[in-house]
Amino acid sequence: MFLHIGGEYVVPVKNIIAIMDLETTSISKDTKEFLRVAEEEGFVKAVTDDIPKSYIITEFNKKSEIYLSAISSVTLQKRIKSMSGVKNYLDKQK
Repeated sequence: MFLHIGGEYVVPVKNIIAIMDLETTSISKDTKEFLRVAEEEGFVKAVTDDIPKSYIITEFNKKSEIYLSAISSVTLQKRIKSMSGVKNYLDKQK
């Protein structure tokens, strides 16, 4: 299954490592440093021009990417939860 993270971007749910709230996690200087270094090294992609509310850490084929999204981390997590409910329902129908 795929998660729509904003703009024209979707990511496979199985490749998501973490969905983080940008405001609460960027209080830590370690997190700020992590995001700064990741951006300098080209791992960060903004999915829209809007102000980011969350970031999604993914890995695919041993390559990490961090997506900045204007969608809140809570909304993204709810989308994943609702997808798992749909999957469970479809599995029961087989």
